[in-house]
Amino acid sequence: MEEEIVDGKVDWRGRRAVRHKHGGMKVSLLVLGAFAFENMATLSLAVNLVSYFTGIMHYELADAANMVTNYAGVSYMLSIVVAVLADTLIGRYKSVIFSGSIECLGLVLLTIQAHNRSLKPAICNLYDKNAVCEKIKGNHEAFLLVGLYLLAFGSAGLKASLPPHGADQFDERNPKEARQMSSFFNGLLLALCVGGSVSLTFNVWIQDSKGWDWGFGVSTIAIVCATVTFAFGLPLYRIQVAQRTNSLIEILQVYVVAIRNRNLPLPADSEELYEIEQDKEAAIEIEFLPHRDIFRFLDKAAIERKPDDAQSEKQAIPNPWKLCRVTQVENAKIILSVIPIFCCTIIMTLCLAQLQTFSVQQGFTMKTRIAKHFNIPPASLPIIPVAFLLILIPFYDQICVPLLRKLTGIPTGVTHLQRIGVGLVLSSISMAIAAIIEGKRKNVARDNNMLDAIPGVQPLPFSIFWLSFQYFVFGIADMFTYVGLLEFFYSEAPKGLKATSTCFLWCSMAIGYFLSSIMVQLVNRATKNITASGGWLAGNNINRNHLNLFYLLLSLLSLVNFFVYLVVSKRYKYRPQSPAVQGVVSQ
Repeated sequence: MEEEIVDGKVDWRGRRAVRHKHGGMKVSLLVLGAFAFENMATLSLAVNLVSYFTGIMHYELADAANMVTNYAGVSYMLSIVVAVLADTLIGRYKSVIFSGSIECLGLVLLTIQAHNRSLKPAICNLYDKNAVCEKIKGNHEAFLLVGLYLLAFGSAGLKASLPPHGADQFDERNPKEARQMSSFFNGLLLALCVGGSVSLTFNVWIQDSKGWDWGFGVSTIAIVCATVTFAFGLPLYRIQVAQRTNSLIEILQVYVVAIRNRNLPLPADSEELYEIEQDKEAAIEIEFLPHRDIFRFLDKAAIERKPDDAQSEKQAIPNPWKLCRVTQVENAKIILSVIPIFCCTIIMTLCLAQLQTFSVQQGFTMKTRIAKHFNIPPASLPIIPVAFLLILIPFYDQICVPLLRKLTGIPTGVTHLQRIGVGLVLSSISMAIAAIIEGKRKNVARDNNMLDAIPGVQPLPFSIFWLSFQYFVFGIADMFTYVGLLEFFYSEAPKGLKATSTCFLWCSMAIGYFLSSIMVQLVNRATKNITASGGWLAGNNINRNHLNLFYLLLSLLSLVNFFVYLVVSKRYKYRPQSPAVQGVVSQ
């Protein structure tokens, strides 16, 4: 039987990849396993670091919340840098190995600091009004930040490189593998839930019961397992060769040349626009896209000027800063088209940031006993939607998608943009639920004269289970929007920007986290003189804050954002695809 070569992919020795020998669904399981271990290491930190910063390092609540969101924002922003390096220089495989090593180093430093008493402030009761708790500072704070941001950089690299490397194991032009790739993106969220379920239960229990040195140590072991699991598949992977040419620069060239040619008239026939001869370059892996009548001003970048020595110039290779190919222009159009979709997803992460910070602090004030002999740590609350998603994701992928596929004719059941929209409206509903529950929690505190109760010591007669509703709805929103965004960006991206494209999601999340920090400060300043607490979110006493109003504000903003998204998504035109995947993205 003749071996079937996969175009554009090689094995670890640089030989052309063979379809039934390299890549495929079974090999992608190693990527999913590594992704599960990475989330096992980091998810508990995302929801519990506020407690570490306030209880151990003695930061104020708002400062601790901002530190967590800034850490998350920097991590997601750095993913863009790593993705560009992976696309153009080192490749995705090496990027994963390098990033895993950096993340491991950061966790080792945090473990050392958590274990060594001389590197952190003296033990102090932060809720004792008469106590003077010294906040970490100087070299010790620098040590904390170095470890924290090494962790952020490593985590950024894994998030940037693992999803596109996993998607590289499938051929979009093959109908069967195109469907498998959609299942792989659903599997990414399932892997996150598997790793997250361990992180939100076992890791959080270790952090709260055995100490943060043990907690960071367990996360370190998980990252080592992630890196080793991923490295084990080297002989089986389809590897996308680094492009060596920077596709971001090529897109920038389009804008530069379009501005340079702004006074030139557009040709009536798009066939007059510059493109290399496809037949001449048949032996070279070069992407070709047809011309589309959108953002016509960018077409000016492909207008050939007619100098006197036109014949000699036609034979020479044109300067890319003076003349661009039609395909290059079309890729620039795609990126420009994606930006409004990208902007509409930012506010969802702003909402997520509150569930990872303030909602956990709400839990510390509430009754944590759920069963007769079982207490749930507040940081473990996200396990409720995670556990639900462990059932819902396989149900959605194996039952709902095939049924929807029969109804719509789309291999993924619904379009990427429809899936994203469902998640956006659910995030608004989640924040509305959060506002109602917080209002009810504050009423319980007021009715029982417990506005100044010490969190964790004097719990309110109000079950922590009530918080599960907002987590539950937001968990479903996650499944629709974040997975839909990953698949949407990967499918729409130019060939040379596959890894970078998945970072549009992480970049959206980064901006959302940064906006969360800014919004907390702005809200506190705006409400400083109209509230007794000195601002809706000021101070460490969450019972006297106005978190319910903040949640309501986010719900209204999310709803407005959803209506804007409806307009933007309706106008979006999907990029041309090969026949095998045309149905995946047709609207």
